[in-house]
Amino acid sequence: MPMPSSRKFFHARHPSNIGRRSVVLTLCSLIGLLFIGIVVLRQDITGVYKCKHSKPISVSVVWDRSGGSSDLVSEGDQNRHKVMGFVGIQTGFASAGRRRSLRKTWMPSDHQGLQRLEEATGLAFRFIIGKTKDSSKMAELRREVEEYDDFLLLDIEEEYSKLPYKTLAFFKAAYALYDSDFYVKADDDIYLRPDRLSLLLAKERHHTQTYLGCMKKGPA
Repeated sequence: MPMPSSRKFFHARHPSNIGRRSVVLTLCSLIGLLFIGIVVLRQDITGVYKCKHSKPISVSVVWDRSGGSSDLVSEGDQNRHKVMGFVGIQTGFASAGRRRSLRKTWMPSDHQGLQRLEEATGLAFRFIIGKTKDSSKMAELRREVEEYDDFLLLDIEEEYSKLPYKTLAFFKAAYALYDSDFYVKADDDIYLRPDRLSLLLAKERHHTQTYLGCMKKGPA
């Protein structure tokens, strides 16, 4: 006896439904591509904007000694930048590790960070270094300057016997470049609190000419 066959039901899809779904999928794909394009374009525009408006802050200075003159000749803007305090961190070619340590602790390691710190404390920080006849060391220094942009480069040989001349050149360059209430000389082996230094320098004093530090005379 033959088994009754089960009834099969077939539903035909209306062509218009298929067309709508295709249109929706196509629109979604176009919107996604458009969004990705906008994101990439904004990143490119932002990169160009930063590159165009992020003016380097490292400065290389030399002194024009022609005709007995001692005028400052610098690469870049020579207008004196107004700050409450300019802090020059004395460093050398063998102190790259110390500079890395400072950048990993209290000193910002990028251009924008240095500017934010200056706006918050009124203090500008730069590493102070001279020059050397060793071309490989100078090439390493140029790479570091390009990466971190936090140097003031002096036109003086970086030698231990010439440290007094380096100190004098630092103060002359700092005064010529910065309209500052205080000029601070520091070493690259210290841990500094910029916020506390700012509060110390901002205190009201009876005398306009103030020296803070340890002054010694004679043999140490």
